Amino acid sequence: MATIKDIARLSGYSIGTVSRVINSHPDVSEAAKRKIEEVIRKTGFQPNSNAKLLKQASTSAITILVKGTKNIFLETILEEIQELLRVHGEAVSVVFLDELADEVETAVQLCAERKPKGFIFLGANPDYLKKSFGVITVPAVLVSGDADGLGFENLSSFCTDDFAAAKEAVGCLLSKGHTKIGIVGGMGEREHGNVGADRLYGAMEKLKESGICFERERCYEPAKFSAEAGYGSARRLLERAPEITAVFALSDTVAIGAMRAAKDLGLSIPDDLSVIGFDGIEYSRYSVPRLTTVEQSSSLLAQRSVEDLLLRLNYPRPAVHEKIPFRIVEGESVKKPKK
Repeated sequence: MATIKDIARLSGYSIGTVSRVINSHPDVSEAAKRKIEEVIRKTGFQPNSNAKLLKQASTSAITILVKGTKNIFLETILEEIQELLRVHGEAVSVVFLDELADEVETAVQLCAERKPKGFIFLGANPDYLKKSFGVITVPAVLVSGDADGLGFENLSSFCTDDFAAAKEAVGCLLSKGHTKIGIVGGMGEREHGNVGADRLYGAMEKLKESGICFERERCYEPAKFSAEAGYGSARRLLERAPEITAVFALSDTVAIGAMRAAKDLGLSIPDDLSVIGFDGIEYSRYSVPRLTTVEQSSSLLAQRSVEDLLLRLNYPRPAVHEKIPFRIVEGESVKKPKK
């Protein structure tokens, strides 16, 4: 019997996009919807045993809340988490939310309506966690975000040290001789545990340590974690500050949009502009030129999160907070600036 993963592979779309089509989410293009529905018809896929069941899940379901509808890195983790939970015989419900939505408010509502036995948050706003998570009593895990210090005994977290990793990313650009560096991505809020903010302020800290004055209003442009948003923000940044020789994009999807924006402005990468991303998504290995990026392990994030949640669902155990290793993967998108 075909699975949701098979539908994604055969249609050429991500598992998150397939899930949104099955669950009638509006934020899917007509072309994607037609293609996915065509594959579903040809394969005889039965949503009742897969995504429809997720939507109608009862008290036995683990609910996954995905922050952002176009974040490829989170969708990669989602696919791996779903597969791990399937192997363990767990029913799963998946809910996609906009990056600016209150995911904890949604979780509280789901507790009342569906009574899930556990939550996995793929990305979350720490403000929302501090404000509302205290009423949630079931075990939960925050993935790609830091809940250490929030004080919730039932909320574990697994993430990369975004602050330190961003410092290394900017250090990579500095080591090539770049001093006129722009930053694209995130929404700029300064809050511990906010992925975009931790990456932004890590980058700014590295520039400060290196004696480089960073004009935030001129050299930083916020963006949601999508290629489309990255394109628009990078274009505004490069038009406003044409002296920039390198861009640090706070996610690979943003970096891919930024590379296209540079191309449309007549810039060659890396000859005219160097670009470094963050996440290490699979697509970064096939971009032209191949993207230099901060790689974090989606497999390890998924594995540790599922192991922790399943353990705490069956045995009394305090929450844990773990940092996942990262590394700089050098591609072809960074070189020394022109003299």
